[in-house]
Amino acid sequence: MLGLFLRQLKSPFAEVISLATCLLIIFYSLTKLSGVFGMINTFSSYFEGQKDYFRILLKIIGITYLADFSANICRDAGYSSVAGQIEIFGKISILAISSPIILALLEAVYDFL
Repeated sequence: MLGLFLRQLKSPFAEVISLATCLLIIFYSLTKLSGVFGMINTFSSYFEGQKDYFRILLKIIGITYLADFSANICRDAGYSSVAGQIEIFGKISILAISSPIILALLEAVYDFL
């Protein structure tokens, strides 16, 4: 809020406050990563026999976050068409990477019937 107020006054401190806020948010987010890693270790214990599927799921999560982050940066810079293309590329990449999981699911359904 202070950054928005100072930006209206054309103060040079508005950029410093914005940068400091971003750094605080990043450092706070990094402190939460230990809980995320613990959750990943718990999930990996459920996939003992199927480590390949777990790796695929982690790749899908990574592609999702990376594509979303990149698309938002492009949108903020005014390149909305590039942002749309990044989102499409991310979706196609996820579809390509997840094909072994989809095939295994279809095989399981076929064996069940």
